[in-house]
Amino acid sequence: LLKRYHNFLPDSRISKRQSKLYLFDSTTITLFQDILKGAGKSGADGKRKGGIKVHTLVRSDQDVPCMIRFSSAAGADVSFLKKVILPPGSIIVFDKGYRDYSTYNLLNEKKITWITRNSDTSIYKIIKHYPINEYQVKKGVLADRQVELGHNHNKKAIKVNARIITYKDKESGATFEFLTNNLSLAAATIADCYHKRWQIELLFKRLKQNYQLKYFLGDSPNAIKIQIWCTLIADLILKVIANNYKCKWAFTNLVGMVRLHMMTYLNLKSFIASPEKTLLQRFYHYKLKYIPPSLFDT
Repeated sequence: LLKRYHNFLPDSRISKRQSKLYLFDSTTITLFQDILKGAGKSGADGKRKGGIKVHTLVRSDQDVPCMIRFSSAAGADVSFLKKVILPPGSIIVFDKGYRDYSTYNLLNEKKITWITRNSDTSIYKIIKHYPINEYQVKKGVLADRQVELGHNHNKKAIKVNARIITYKDKESGATFEFLTNNLSLAAATIADCYHKRWQIELLFKRLKQNYQLKYFLGDSPNAIKIQIWCTLIADLILKVIANNYKCKWAFTNLVGMVRLHMMTYLNLKSFIASPEKTLLQRFYHYKLKYIPPSLFDT
């Protein structure tokens, strides 16, 4: 379905760079039984509810998943980053939970730019300090350094050539360290790319708020996965509808109205443009065809 409708998703106002920007993260869906291994502490009864983790890759200009993988909630995230296949020249943004130096080097070999947050426990050696101009300082850049990641305690330890950018967010006042293998993009641009990672968090929020992911119709892993796939399909179709009909409704309202009128057989385009008028026309059409029931011939 994504292959069929992908031409309906991009926005012409999106820059070329953003069409190469991919966001990778996972979200956990808590299950009502211990179906898949859950994460976190056990409950008061000593039992732990199951959970499924949905590993998701999103192209920034499409706002719908282009890759999905499932695992138990207790599984590690790192292994799934290695399964991501992207064309050379792409930019992928992920959280520091996916830290793995061998994967970083693998992405380097594939000529893919990666951007993440630096971990507090990272060990690195500073190779070079980059100058920061006045424009970068105004944007919030505090430092820009080229480094070599990895410790020297073991000769076989994996090393990664990277760049660390120290950035201060003006709104929150918080300071962040961004880690990347790209040495040519401006420091503020790297920070802006990572800031766009919030888009995938909004996607997870949209899926959990608008679709049925709290209660499942089946209690087997396969049934749960099928229901999640159905949710993703519904979200894709509704995004296509919203983009192509230039719907001004809030997405939540669109989902609610489509759910209510799924079996009403209305012209969807007309309904979105003028709901009351379309419903009145439909009722009038049925009124003309309506024949009162009769038990006896009159």
